[in-house]
Amino acid sequence: MPVLWTLLVVGAWLPALVPGCAVMDCGGRYVCGARVDGDVMVGLMLPCHGSIDNLATRTRPEMYQCSDFDLVPFLRSLAEIHAIEEVNAAGVLPGIRLGYMMCDTCSHPSKALKNVELMLAYNHSQYTQCDYTDYRPAVKAILGARYSETSISVARLLSVYMIPLLSSTSSSPALSDKLRYPVFLRTVPSDVHQTKALTQLMAHFSWNWVGVVYRDDNYGKAALQSFLQDARRANVCVAYQEVLPFQFEPQNNAAEVQQVARQIRSSTAQVVLLILKPNQVEAIFKEMIRTNTKKIWIACDSWAVNGQLAQMEGINKVGDILGFMFIASKSESFDNYLRNLSAPLGGYNQFIEEYKNLRFNCSPECFQNNPPSYCPSPDLLKMKSPKACESGDPQTQNDDYIVRTLDTGEAFLERGAIWAVAHALKKVLQCNSSSCTGRTDFPPWKLLEELKRIRFEYEDQKFFFDENGDSLNGYDLVMWSEDDHRRKFSKIGRYSALDELIKIDQTQNLVWLSTRNSTVPICRCSKRRCPPGYVKKILNVSCCYSCVPCEEGSFTDGWDHENCKICPNETWCLKGKDRCVPRNESYLRWTNAHPIAIMAATGFGFLLLLVAMILFWIYRNCSAMKRAEVSISTVMIAGLSVSFASVICFMGKPNIHLCRARQVMYALGFTTCVSCILVKAYRTFLAFLPFGRVLHRRLNQLYQPAAIIIVLTVLQGVICCLWLIFDSPDIDSTAPSPLNLKKVIQCHEGTTYIGFGIMLSYIALLALVGFVLAFKGRKVPHQFSETGYIIFSMLMYLFVWVCFIPVYITNKEERTVVQASAIVVSNYGIIFCHFLPKCYEAIWGPDTDTMERFYNRMRAMAHCTSPIVNPVPVPHIDVPSEVTMAENTNTLTGNLSPAQTGGSLRHVNQRYHNSLRYRPPNIQGQLRLRSKSF
Repeated sequence: MPVLWTLLVVGAWLPALVPGCAVMDCGGRYVCGARVDGDVMVGLMLPCHGSIDNLATRTRPEMYQCSDFDLVPFLRSLAEIHAIEEVNAAGVLPGIRLGYMMCDTCSHPSKALKNVELMLAYNHSQYTQCDYTDYRPAVKAILGARYSETSISVARLLSVYMIPLLSSTSSSPALSDKLRYPVFLRTVPSDVHQTKALTQLMAHFSWNWVGVVYRDDNYGKAALQSFLQDARRANVCVAYQEVLPFQFEPQNNAAEVQQVARQIRSSTAQVVLLILKPNQVEAIFKEMIRTNTKKIWIACDSWAVNGQLAQMEGINKVGDILGFMFIASKSESFDNYLRNLSAPLGGYNQFIEEYKNLRFNCSPECFQNNPPSYCPSPDLLKMKSPKACESGDPQTQNDDYIVRTLDTGEAFLERGAIWAVAHALKKVLQCNSSSCTGRTDFPPWKLLEELKRIRFEYEDQKFFFDENGDSLNGYDLVMWSEDDHRRKFSKIGRYSALDELIKIDQTQNLVWLSTRNSTVPICRCSKRRCPPGYVKKILNVSCCYSCVPCEEGSFTDGWDHENCKICPNETWCLKGKDRCVPRNESYLRWTNAHPIAIMAATGFGFLLLLVAMILFWIYRNCSAMKRAEVSISTVMIAGLSVSFASVICFMGKPNIHLCRARQVMYALGFTTCVSCILVKAYRTFLAFLPFGRVLHRRLNQLYQPAAIIIVLTVLQGVICCLWLIFDSPDIDSTAPSPLNLKKVIQCHEGTTYIGFGIMLSYIALLALVGFVLAFKGRKVPHQFSETGYIIFSMLMYLFVWVCFIPVYITNKEERTVVQASAIVVSNYGIIFCHFLPKCYEAIWGPDTDTMERFYNRMRAMAHCTSPIVNPVPVPHIDVPSEVTMAENTNTLTGNLSPAQTGGSLRHVNQRYHNSLRYRPPNIQGQLRLRSKSF
């Protein structure tokens, strides 16, 4: 109700002295239902009746006629009265007695405002003025109302007079606004905490698909908005929102109930949150029972422990019911008070009289002598006691019906509110252990100030108010369990408003009606939850989704995540994983099988080279070693050793220095070796192939073995220097493959690989030239040359490196091991083709001097001499003295043309003439004669 309208109404209703309405009677009855006088008066406003008759057709400002007696608020009003009597009996305020006035709001704000008028008019204390600072009404504080809608209206009016309004049930978040409701305080948390508790409950049981039915008033709308905000944060989705009118009568609102029931039945949401009054919930439950519909019902505090609903016929057919109730605590003295209810001494309580008429009267005879406001309608006489029919006056009867039927601990916060007022009064009245020195006629705003500051403990529960006037004592979670044909309330957990955490009692074996065992029912739009490693792909709303795995490099470590997390630095994960792990560094570790095999082969290669070097120098004077030219072979062994040493640099974790050293070492070492082979092939090419004298002389001038080897090797060194300067090898910084947890640490041979390609191409060019030269002299007897070995070794090298190129390009992660293996195989090709055969010949070859046989052969051939032909000068080549010619006569005469034979013989004669220590006489002439005969 707007403030302006409220002030106009109050101004019209409350004249200066309000004669004839000062608590006396209106039409012969008391205007408030209960009152006991005291030094300080407290107003009590609770809806002992649930509705007002003919409210929709009311056109005159007549008295409100209330109906539907409600036991729960009646119990709460009795708790407040009992607490006032406790305060008086305990002497908390020495010499001061608390009194009270109790008026029935009948669950309607207009009736509550009427009650405020009556309370403020008590003892003619109400009058109109501009400044109410010194306004001293008899009623210093008002406790109530039950529903937030009523409290909002009353709080607006009381804010004019700054009279404190203290509620134990009104939980609307709007009432926390101290600009609009500065006088409102409450001993319960705001619904902001209740909706957080509700969403945490749903999240705890993994329910994310719920429907909401709320009532059309300030409380219902505020609670709905608060729930929607918390639900969004907790990933709980609302399938539908239905509303019922605030002023609800089942017979007049049947269509709305049917609409809500159809929506509930048709929806796939199995959880339904009801922000309604008990009578509205009852109408929906009746429809669910009629259609045999089972759901999971979540109750707000207004009906979470409603005894009348728990005893409905067929209540076990509606499904599971859970809800949050305010903190409760039983009191034995209060239970005894309820068992012995009677009108207060020195006052009256029409509500107690009405209850006893309902409980102990056998027939509605009272309606013949009393107006309807005193005797409720006959349909509520169902709770009457048959034994009382024979007992006479119902007002003298008592039993434990309320104690047995209701949870008397629910009224704990009402008792706490009275004690809060008492503690604040103790400050205002300046009380000590023996007396109170303050005046009882104080303005109410002083009591409001003290109420905001109090902090005390009552029955092991701490009471205080925060800056919004709210208490933070939390909620008890209750579950409606089966108890024969009715339900009973079982506490299964608690929500702490201070910590904003819900704790479920895990020791209780919860039995769900939906599953008939302890298995929690599934209430989700998407039945399957997304496990760790997967993420939700939203379909239409956030709770309706499919699960897709996280991509490589991202993960989720919990259930039902909406976004994947990115792996931190230096970690990675594969598709659909729930955590990231450090990438495994991959390189040729010394302990792995492949590197061990390569290093074993390298070590054996070093051993072979060492043995070959020793044998070459031991047998350096034998014919096999002389043909191999020990000096050049020694240089070859050194080059191969450097090449083998470069393989060692391929092992272990690479760094920039190893990356550069291994390529340079291989390039220089193997280039030196191939250069020596090329010199050997060139020597054979010059010695055994015919050329013109001018060309032969020029080619002979180019034959400088040491210079050739040095120049070719230095040229490779220049290539390597330019490579290191302009495109140096380095550690490969390419990002690892997203499909692999392995991080390959290897070298890259420059950004363009041009230097690497030129280096390998240069070696290949030298090998190809040596191969061509050897191939040209392939028909020369092997006693005079190594062409066969050169051809085979160069072919092996070229074959290995031709195979290396595509493997190196396509298999990026194995480039290191591929090149190391290629180097080892190339080196072994040289060893097996150039050194081992010579070592075998030196150790196990024939020892006879075949030169004499060669001379005899030449003498025999001299009989067919021809005119002497001047020999063409040939380069000096160290040819061994022991040449076995007898075995190759057919080769000399059959495989070569006459010109070639003559030329070859002349070359042999010249070599031997220059190199042999013993040169028999006339050998040159004989060779010339033999050449002539050809």
